[in-house]
This record gives sequence, C-alpha cells and structure tokens, in this order.
Amino acid sequence: MTVNREQVLEAIGKVSEAMKTMKNDSLEEKYPIGLIDIHLWEWPQGVGLYGMYQYYEETKDEKTLEFLKNWYRARLKEGLPEKNVNTCSPLITLISLCELTGDQALEAVCDEWSRWIMEELIRTGDGAFQHMITGDPNDGQILIDTLFMTVLFLAKAGIYFGRPEYVEEAKRQFLIHIKYLYDKQTGLFYHGWDFNEKHNYGAVRWGRGNGWYTCGVVDFIDMIGLEGGIKHYLLDTMRAQVTALAELQHESGLWHTVLDDPDSYLESSCAAAFGYGILKGVRKGYLDRSYLSNGVRALQAVMDQINDDGVVMQVSYGTPVGNDAQFYKDIPISPMTYGQALTLLILMEGLKLEAS
Repeated sequence: MTVNREQVLEAIGKVSEAMKTMKNDSLEEKYPIGLIDIHLWEWPQGVGLYGMYQYYEETKDEKTLEFLKNWYRARLKEGLPEKNVNTCSPLITLISLCELTGDQALEAVCDEWSRWIMEELIRTGDGAFQHMITGDPNDGQILIDTLFMTVLFLAKAGIYFGRPEYVEEAKRQFLIHIKYLYDKQTGLFYHGWDFNEKHNYGAVRWGRGNGWYTCGVVDFIDMIGLEGGIKHYLLDTMRAQVTALAELQHESGLWHTVLDDPDSYLESSCAAAFGYGILKGVRKGYLDRSYLSNGVRALQAVMDQINDDGVVMQVSYGTPVGNDAQFYKDIPISPMTYGQALTLLILMEGLKLEAS
C-alpha cells in the first residue's frame, strides 16, 4: 500500500515552514504562557519542536536545524519559565540537540531539569507525576498527556546521562498511568484521574489524549530499547487501543474529538497521532498489517486538512481535563504547533511506507 511520494514531500515542506512562523492572530488565550505562538516555551511548542527535529533527522535540512538552534538560544536568553510537567516538553528536543552538538550549556539545562523531575516534581498517588502546570499544581491529578510531555524526556535523559534510575522511573510512570487511565471495557484511555476524589473526571475518552499514548509508546520503546515483559505489556495495551480505534475511525479517515461520541467534531491532531502510531507500529512489527489501511486513511485525511499555506486545520486548542463530554465539544478549533508537529510525524511515516 503506497502513497504519492511527491505529494507527501510537498506537504512536509509546507507544514514545516508554516510551523516556523505560527502566531496567534485572533484567539483570546487564557493561559499564563500562550499556546499558539511558536516563540514561547510551553508544551504545544515543545511538541512542535519534537516534530521539527524528527523532520531534520529524516531530511538533514540545515535550515530546520538552524531554526531549532536559534529557537533555544532565544528562549535561554529570555530566561526559562517555571518548571512543571508541561514546560518539560521542549526538553526532549533540547537533549537531542545535546546529542548532536555536545553543547555544554544545553546539557546543563537538561541536567538541571531532569534532576528536578526526579527530585522535586510533585508526586501524587502511587508516586505518579502530578500534572502540575504553569500557575496550577492540579492537586491529585494525573493526565495521559504527562507521558509525552515529561516522561519521554526523562527516559532520554536517563540514556544520555547514563542514569538508569531515570529510565526505570519512566517505565514506572507508563505503568502507573495505564493503571489509572486505561478503560478495560473499551480499550481506550480516559483523559485524567483524581487521586483525591477517586474518579476519572467525566470518564471521557478524548481523542488527542489517547493519541499521546499511541504515538508516544512507539517512540518510548525505541528510545530506550525496551525489551521483555514491560515491552509486551505496553504493546498489548496499544494493540487493544488500536483495535478500538479502528472501529471508531470515521469514513473521512479522521476521528471524533470525543472518540465514541459521533456528535462531537472531527479532529485532525488526534488522527495524526493515531496514524503515526499505527503506521510506525506496523512498520516495526508491533501491530498486525491489517491495521495498515487505518493508518493510510488517517494519513490521507490529515493531508486533506493542510491548507494552501501549510497550516493544518481542524485542530482543537489546548485542553485541560473536563467533567463531561460537552466540555471537549466546546474546545475551540485553532491552528496549533502540535497539530503541525503530529502532522509532520505521520507524513514522514508516509514516506517510509512508500519506501518499504
């Protein structure tokens, strides 16, 4: 099963360039650090940089590498924000730059923040990383998002600095988050869990939240060379999730933002995350090839959402945990850096599909 390589390459170029100039033109943001403007240090920009670095690794595009270096230089000169789960997101790409350049100033930042995660990040029930964010500790709360925003960096820092206890903690966090967020009846994930009140908030099976697991787990396994029982456990969980996702995929190739609520809007970033995880999972032998068609349909659907300027449309804005499905339906749609980044990831898997 193939895709048009030239169309994918054209889309990659447009999406990457659009991300480099992304800014907020109209949406009134309520968070202390804006989530749209690429030149800010927060989790959406961190995901964007991650996608951009994967693009560089695949293409060796020097302009992209220079953009990344300049982005970090500028943010470090400005001064970094408070440490929390979400502001850890840009570090996963920063440590990749350390690997590439050996820059000791960048290494010092990664060392400081990884130590903070291990020693000072607030823990809640079972030692889970509490989903503390800028301006709000979110007492007792864990979210599926944390695995991508913080745990991937911690795992990579453990490899880079030769600290196996970091890698073991990353494994532990995956297991804890599955324990409290995985819905055994559907095979999907809830967005969050409250250790204080002992509930999954609205018990909503939200699209992009599920996507953080689908795309994050395949990268996590590769990142640390995971083998043995934990690898099988994480992949068994992914396979159950993908089985459920295959049944819920809309005829367009996208998924609803509330996965099992057909009255909720169709959303692009979760489709890109699912498609990336599925295509990579098939390529690596983690998933049965019968799911390849779901991944390709997602790829084509996401490509259809790229406008002439390279902006990925139909992406939901940053989303805290909600107490009912309507909360997620009311999240506005806006171009976002993570929409661009997740699209880059699935597009690059599309190229590997063509080559395989």
